[in-house]
Parts: sequence; C-alpha cells; structure tokens
Amino acid sequence: MSRADAARNRSLLIEAASAELSEHGLDVSISRIAARAGVAKGTVFNHFSSKEELVSTIFCEQLGALAVIGETLLEHTDPRSALLRFMTAGAELQVNDRSFCEAVTATSRADPAVRAASDRLARVAEELTARARQVGVVRADVTGHDIVLLLSAPTWIAAPLAAARSDLWRRYLHLILDGLRPEAAHELPVGAPTNEDFVTAATR
Repeated sequence: MSRADAARNRSLLIEAASAELSEHGLDVSISRIAARAGVAKGTVFNHFSSKEELVSTIFCEQLGALAVIGETLLEHTDPRSALLRFMTAGAELQVNDRSFCEAVTATSRADPAVRAASDRLARVAEELTARARQVGVVRADVTGHDIVLLLSAPTWIAAPLAAARSDLWRRYLHLILDGLRPEAAHELPVGAPTNEDFVTAATR
C-alpha cells in the first residue's frame, strides 16, 4: 500500500470514527467504524494500536478545535462576549457529540497527546477568563480551570429535558455566566482546581 493510500485510509477512519462516536458514544464497535469507513477491521489496527488510541486521537482533535475557537476569540473586543462564545462552543460540542463527555473521563492525561491538548485548552480558557476578570465581568477568583469544568454544566443540567427542549441548555449557560459576575459574590469555601488536580483525577 502506498503512503497516499495509507494516509487516505487513516483519514477515512478518523472521519468515520468521529461520526460513529458522535452518534452512538464510546460503546460503538471497531467493526462498525471500519464498515462506515469502507475498510477492513484489520486496517483500523494498522493505524491505531487499540480503540483507546483511536478515541484519544479524536478527543485531541476536538480539544484542539475548541482551543482554536478560543484563540480566535482572544481578539474579540468584548471579553464577556468572548467568554460566552467560548463556553457556548464547548457546550455545543457536547450537545452534538455523545462521545465527548464520555471521553473526558475515559481518556488518560498520561497520554502525552491528550495532556498537551488539555493543557492548551486550559491555557486558552485562562487567557479568556483573565481578560474577563480584568474588566470586572467575572469575579476575581474565577479561573480558566473553573471555566473548563463549567463547559459541561449546561448540558448536564438540561439533560433530563433534552428530548423535549433541545435548546434548554442555553438558558443554564447564561445563568452560569451571570452567576460568575462579581456583584454580591461571597468567598468560596474551597480553592479553584489546579492542573495537578486534573492529573491526579485522570490517573486514579
């Protein structure tokens, strides 16, 4: 097989796996992914040593795409609007892709690629949050790590009614962002999560 054919097969596999995982979650089989890509099951393992490696590859791409959105928003003139758009993009990713939330806990930060993609996203989130703190639209003790964790909150909150109200998560996203305003803020009982917390949680 030529390098061009191998590259094409890898691209087809990633595209097919992304679609299958998005629609069916992490339980989707390798056979189903291979069938959607139009290749033999063995071809999957010619490119990825395991299903976990394939999932990690796609997860890294998702994190990278979200980081790119955040990096673009750093040029936005309104820090609050930029943070809202970033959080909206993160929530929309989870609404549209069943596997993303599952992959957050299923993939290991011990994987260098996952760790690098996660760290990049955290840096972007911190930069966006810092801009919002500087102009006083979020409370001074809110961090980028807080924002990364809050990306999942709107969809989880609205999940019980998702079948009836598919856009209900947007209500809770705005409530969350309003709740981050400094007006009438009280001291929080514990500190913000750290990068070490994420590493510890991923290795237990």
